[in-house]
Amino acid sequence: MLMSQDFPPNPLEKRGYQLDFQDEFEDATLNTQNWFPYYLPQWSSRSKTATNFEIEKGHLILKIDRDQEPWSEEFNGSVKVSSLQTGVFSGKMGSSEGQHRIAPNCVVREEQEIQKLYTPKYGYFEIRAKALPYPNNVCAFWMVGFEDEPEKSGEICLMEIKGENVKQDSAINGYGIRAFADGTLENEFFEAPFEIDATAFNIYAAEWFPDRIAFYINNQKVRTVEQSPAYEMQFMLNIYEIPLSSETASSQMKYPKRFEIDYVRAYRPLKGYAVTK
Repeated sequence: MLMSQDFPPNPLEKRGYQLDFQDEFEDATLNTQNWFPYYLPQWSSRSKTATNFEIEKGHLILKIDRDQEPWSEEFNGSVKVSSLQTGVFSGKMGSSEGQHRIAPNCVVREEQEIQKLYTPKYGYFEIRAKALPYPNNVCAFWMVGFEDEPEKSGEICLMEIKGENVKQDSAINGYGIRAFADGTLENEFFEAPFEIDATAFNIYAAEWFPDRIAFYINNQKVRTVEQSPAYEMQFMLNIYEIPLSSETASSQMKYPKRFEIDYVRAYRPLKGYAVTK
């Protein structure tokens, strides 16, 4: 049975693996060698998508404030977001080339210099984090293709928790694969309940092999999918706020919204991966 309340952090060393990326958020400032502190700015601008965050007692807090502006009203309506990512790619101004086209009519509004801070191909990845119980918030940790070619657009999602699905002793986590423009993949995304207190610290993880992906919560395997993207991907770590239909309900929401992350880690196996099929 999966545990409720805080699940303890894993040891930093993982037998048979080499640490490839880590952020324990122990410094007072964000490590910009690890993180690009904007959310898909090519579809908006850096000024509108700059990460709203603080680092507090060794934890990263991604925040949304009451008066925070939507990140891209043109393409995503009134959605607010605070996000970090580990790479950025866009085409020329006015083109439709860029990472994670969130709407069919996306156009580059601010051209971005290409950056690859951490874009692995295969490995073991984990995050220890707390989600939120508010119905209009989504907390997520996922990987997406760098998309320097349109078909390199698949997603591996480790954690996608909607506040409306958070109960006192259980929560629905969204995880799996989304294909987008990658014709070699099929959508295989799951929303399943787990016996966890999602507002406490839990560990969400995935191991990405050349031919499959295994998903874990609190060190217990919950599913393996028998497909795998075959290109570099980058981390996306974010909190979203979706507008509520009721203005009264919206006015009663407490701010700031705080998505709390203890650490993010990535590993590579010392002996590499062997394809098993």
